[in-house]
Amino acid sequence: MDIKLICIDMDGTLLMDQQNMSQKDKQAIKEAISRGVHVAITTGRVYNCARLYSNEIGLETPIIASNGAFIGGVNGEVIYNNPLSIDEVNDFLKLTGKYELFSYLTANFGIISTIELPENNIYKVLNNRLKDDEKIKLEVINNIDDAYKLYPNELLKGVCVEKNNTKKLFKAKAELKKLNPVLEIVSSWNDNFEIMKKGSSKGEAVKQLTNYFNLKREEVMCIGDSENDLSMIEYACIGVAMGNAIDKVKNYAQYITAPNTNSSVAQAIKKPFR
Repeated sequence: MDIKLICIDMDGTLLMDQQNMSQKDKQAIKEAISRGVHVAITTGRVYNCARLYSNEIGLETPIIASNGAFIGGVNGEVIYNNPLSIDEVNDFLKLTGKYELFSYLTANFGIISTIELPENNIYKVLNNRLKDDEKIKLEVINNIDDAYKLYPNELLKGVCVEKNNTKKLFKAKAELKKLNPVLEIVSSWNDNFEIMKKGSSKGEAVKQLTNYFNLKREEVMCIGDSENDLSMIEYACIGVAMGNAIDKVKNYAQYITAPNTNSSVAQAIKKPFR
């Protein structure tokens, strides 16, 4: 059966360096669209950031953002929204505070934190070259506990980052899983973990998008590299792992393409799967 929906991760997959796509990958996506294939950005990034890349390619397919906690049309219409509850936010903040780990919360518009993000944070880097009306909002507040009061039903994801002591990071990740076993907890890089409300995963979001287009699972391809991509790789009929993917993703994939710096999304799209 022909593939009719392709869901593509951004970081480590479609993006070569956290910012740029190869021309070959963009052209392959456009060719797939011309054949009637739906192509969807499927990312852990916030919706407003993902939309920039979706628009750059010229996609009209809804965007899966925040690891599946939000699905929105390119014009902002809401298809699925699954925000964290105040108790879930509090559990996350309490535990990351206990381990003295840097954490922040995300909404569709951007980031909420108590300190400025480092200059090498991808959202800060992007904002340096974006127009004012395109910039990702980076809000710094005095007390992160107030975030839910400021943005009720808008907080989609909590992110914890620790580059120097990953042992402490993953100890906190394991403890949070025990403290609140109904949370979705995954890593998008080897120096972080991210939390979403139960039911928010890329796999569940791809399933919803499949139903949205009245397609079958056998018509779906998903391409990714990290732990947060595993659920959609497992769901897809054709799961494609990048050459730079973690071993767990490679083990579940039907096909392993080249690393993300080699226009390997194009390689996967053009491969004649049947």
